[in-house]
Amino acid sequence: MPGLTDHCQTELATRDATMARRQLRTPDAALVSFASNDYLGLCHHPQVIAAAQEALVEGAGAGASRLVSGNHAYYAPLEAALATHKGKEAALVFGSGYLANLGTITALMGKGDLILADKLAHACILDGAQLSGATLKRFRHNDLAHAEALLSEHRAQYRHCLIVTEHIFSMDGDRAPLVELKTLSAQHASWLMVDDAHGLLDAPPIAADIWMGTLSKSLGAYGGYVAAAQPVIDLLTTSARPFIFSTGLPPSVCAAAHAALRIAVCEPERRERALAHAQRVRYALGLPVAHSTIVPLILGSSEAALAAAAALRDAGLEVVAIRPPTVPPNTARLRLTLTAGHTDTDIDRLLTVLKQEKLAA
Repeated sequence: MPGLTDHCQTELATRDATMARRQLRTPDAALVSFASNDYLGLCHHPQVIAAAQEALVEGAGAGASRLVSGNHAYYAPLEAALATHKGKEAALVFGSGYLANLGTITALMGKGDLILADKLAHACILDGAQLSGATLKRFRHNDLAHAEALLSEHRAQYRHCLIVTEHIFSMDGDRAPLVELKTLSAQHASWLMVDDAHGLLDAPPIAADIWMGTLSKSLGAYGGYVAAAQPVIDLLTTSARPFIFSTGLPPSVCAAAHAALRIAVCEPERRERALAHAQRVRYALGLPVAHSTIVPLILGSSEAALAAAAALRDAGLEVVAIRPPTVPPNTARLRLTLTAGHTDTDIDRLLTVLKQEKLAA
């Protein structure tokens, strides 16, 4: 049997051969970034930073899990504000969006239950489904007919059924048909859970049974949350293992997220500006209308995507090449993210470089 080091070197060589090795990316202030998930430009907002600094007097960390002694005073107002924003009775903050999905799905679903997930649902949704012990069925991306067919064929065989989808899909930037999925869930006695990690904090279009979101993208901080009816949140508090066995978020992080949420609600023009930027880029690339600030430029091969990203970096732009297995084979792409922090000059520069590199008409 090879040693651990030899095994890891062999595995890395395999990934190198398929251009699938991942590398850490350090922000470079000299580049204009089109790779950030700080969609509303709140990460560096003075009020957000000031709120974090003020809360630092309470300590650098929470010191323990929230069920031990880490449930500091900054949690309650943040969770109340998140619940109100999503139109639910209560909310629960987790250590990350990944943990929120993992903890929620494994706490609510188990053997004898059915989980129906969109084919392009995020990895943490699929991991949660697999860890839960429930049966997982995946419907073709945004294909309501396929989802209904699976429900008609399988729903009656299981105790509970949870339909899970992203609201905005992270790699394509398109939107799930939530109204129709809500109707399907009601028709088939199922629960609907919506992952809104890449949403722009606009008003919820439907009353999903469970809303999941993050504090780390549009809110510019860190963490994840779930909003639902009070009994759901109470059950998660006592049963979601990633919540129970993780140290709470630092007071400064909760304070920053709460300040960012207040700004996002009071300044809808941030969302409008980010979407306007995305729409301009999508129009230039001949892509459908923008439902989010995510713009995929699909190039096919990993080689092409990496070469394009390198060319843009040489031109002073930070853009990430997304490759399989994160996306399906032959759909490697540049994932452009437009934010409220970008200026019209930034967009002009991006489009100019894309045309120079023959990536846009």
